[in-house]
Amino acid sequence: MAAITWGGARRLFGAGAAAPLTAPSDLPAARKYLIFAVMAFGQFMALLDIQIVAASLNDVQAGLSAGPDEISWVQTGYLMAELVMIPFSAFLAQALSTRWLFALSAGLFTLSSALCGAAWDIQSMVIFRVLQGFVGGAMVPTVFATGYALFSGPQRAMIPAILGMVSVLAPTLGPTVGGFLTDAVGWRSIFYINIIPGVAVTLLSLWLIRVDRPNLKMLRQIDYAHLASMAVFLGCLEYVLEEGPKNDWFGDPKILTAAWVSLVAFGLFLERSFRSGGPVVRLTPFRKPTFAFACIFNLVIGFGLYSSTYLVPVFLGRVRGYDALQIGTTVFVVGFTQVLSTVIAARLSQTVDPRKTITVGLILFAASLWLASYITPQWGFGAWLAPQMLRGFAVMLCIVPSVGLALGGFAMTELRYASGLFNLMRNLGGAIGIAVVNTWLQDSARIQTARLGEGLGQPGAHAPDVVGAIAGRIAGGLGDQGQALLAAQGQFARLVGRYALTTAFNEVFRTMAWVFICALIMVPFCKPAPQSAAVTPDAH
Repeated sequence: MAAITWGGARRLFGAGAAAPLTAPSDLPAARKYLIFAVMAFGQFMALLDIQIVAASLNDVQAGLSAGPDEISWVQTGYLMAELVMIPFSAFLAQALSTRWLFALSAGLFTLSSALCGAAWDIQSMVIFRVLQGFVGGAMVPTVFATGYALFSGPQRAMIPAILGMVSVLAPTLGPTVGGFLTDAVGWRSIFYINIIPGVAVTLLSLWLIRVDRPNLKMLRQIDYAHLASMAVFLGCLEYVLEEGPKNDWFGDPKILTAAWVSLVAFGLFLERSFRSGGPVVRLTPFRKPTFAFACIFNLVIGFGLYSSTYLVPVFLGRVRGYDALQIGTTVFVVGFTQVLSTVIAARLSQTVDPRKTITVGLILFAASLWLASYITPQWGFGAWLAPQMLRGFAVMLCIVPSVGLALGGFAMTELRYASGLFNLMRNLGGAIGIAVVNTWLQDSARIQTARLGEGLGQPGAHAPDVVGAIAGRIAGGLGDQGQALLAAQGQFARLVGRYALTTAFNEVFRTMAWVFICALIMVPFCKPAPQSAAVTPDAH
């Protein structure tokens, strides 16, 4: 029975087809562009859904009657599952073929999106979001490897530019799209919107993608210990990063236990990576120093990209009191300069040493964060315009050369693993970044509040006079001096809290700027790979 089932699977996936397979680079130009466009759009969908709930979490929480500690897992569950799938996708692409992996990923992503929209409580929502992140994660690195296999020369130089723009634009647009849909239709629409384009991507993938053959024998050789150790390592790490800022990090027994489990699983993962006969993730790309440095750059870029995308809406919501739609329209401007920067970065990638481009990108990104470190509680759309546009312009000058440095010079099989590891580093950098900036923000806000309290309590301070003046104005309406004084003290405390929180934001942005400046130290050590010929498909 097992043999019949296996044979049926081989016929379904076309493993026994006798027709010769055309090399990806030899396909007609129109077909190559169609394949790339469909896969890039699938990647856009998967990345958009990371942040599409960011501006709508309050509405989702109310709709599902969830608690404050539960609702964050709508986003965290997606990230955890996606982190596991991204490096695993290289193995699945070889076993199932690019065609079937991408079609299954898009189809299951569409189904899980519909289930998210139909969720009836917070538990079902988290389960469906984990499924959505896991199946959708395969689309992210697969398109990078396929793009490099399809194109060569100047055309290949456009791949990191286009996919870099997709990688940055999708998370940036997520809060805007989610906020608009939630305000206009309702929060469930942010998931239902994936259904029609998801079905289209699935069908077009089955029709168009023919770039390699499956090797179903690999499915019999999966090292489940390797897969399980990777899942536990990344899952527990994401749990630590998510819960740490809220629960005093290792002072919480659950977080401490998760950290130890993650560390042990990481050790097992490394052991199986080097000794397993059928590892699900190969670490061989790290033999190239340039790839290793490019991954560190991507970690830093992910740190800055996701952290800044997270911090600006938090500021606008907590300090300015903006709703989901106002937050979305304020952060939307980043996308305009990202598009402009993509064209410039693509042209530079063909003529300029990528180390020079990434140096300029890192400096400009640091400058944008430095500008954001002078915010006041009154900052709105106009004040945020310059820092955000500069950040959008700079990020593409960082991403495009780092993709070229990382993926240049690999053959198709190793290219898949390199793409998975490289994309993993960006998402991991984002997870680490959000956790770290949350901790910085909380600690700095407490320190600033204490300092303001000490300063206001010094002799000669005018705080009592200000509170008295506020109480006097309130007393005119209430007629009760005691109640007026309590209300005035509450207003003054909120005012002090806003200024303390704003100062904390300034310190966090300034610290992030120093991270990018420090990253410049690595630039001289990155030696670009020579421009290689078109990548050939795997021979199974």
